Amino acid sequence: MTTFRITPAVAAAFPDALVTVVTATGLRGHEPWPATVTALDDLEQRLAEATWLPADETDPRIEAWHTAYRAFGTNPRRIRPSVDALGRRLTKKGTLPRINPAVDSYNAVSVRHGLPAGAFDLDQVTGDVEIRHADGGETFTPLGEPGTVENPRPGEVVYADTTDVLTRHWNHRDAHRTRVTRDSTRVAFILETVQATRDARLLRTAADELRALLDPHADHTTVDCLGPGADA
Repeated sequence: MTTFRITPAVAAAFPDALVTVVTATGLRGHEPWPATVTALDDLEQRLAEATWLPADETDPRIEAWHTAYRAFGTNPRRIRPSVDALGRRLTKKGTLPRINPAVDSYNAVSVRHGLPAGAFDLDQVTGDVEIRHADGGETFTPLGEPGTVENPRPGEVVYADTTDVLTRHWNHRDAHRTRVTRDSTRVAFILETVQATRDARLLRTAADELRALLDPHADHTTVDCLGPGADA
């Protein structure tokens, strides 16, 4: 069983961080997921009708991530938090990407609630996963670029297993190795905030919504929380 943890150094640097891990086993990615289709269509329709807009960098939820990125040396307007990039894409194009049902589900929940989200295929993860500061010696192969190898900058916050880095800049971009596909059957979905005092309830709501999208298409789901803000 894969364990997720935040290292003491990251917990000390971000004392109000809270990460929720929704784990699904027995996922069936090849069957129809009508509730996920409806969730995406609803967001796009509300945007088209001007009754809702994705959170942008003026929103406190996104602003908090910009502040966090700057704290570990990343320019958030050049390398944006995932939810910021996703919201900007939706605003510009009017649609969200359709990747596969599992990915589409967490994208819908992420942009709806203004919280970063991601996922890892647990059958491709080696050992446990840490949210930690990079030391500069790690390697990272970006999603969709299997021939590319990057080296995170020392001090950058990353997700890493015992092989290499799974996500750069905390939640900016996922690795190719642990990408979620229609064939993935054991997946850990991640939802995050660095302002648990304010957003813990929102994070719980988002996790419940994600779990509701997953449950009809999984044998089992669980929810776990980690980080210094876990008791918020």
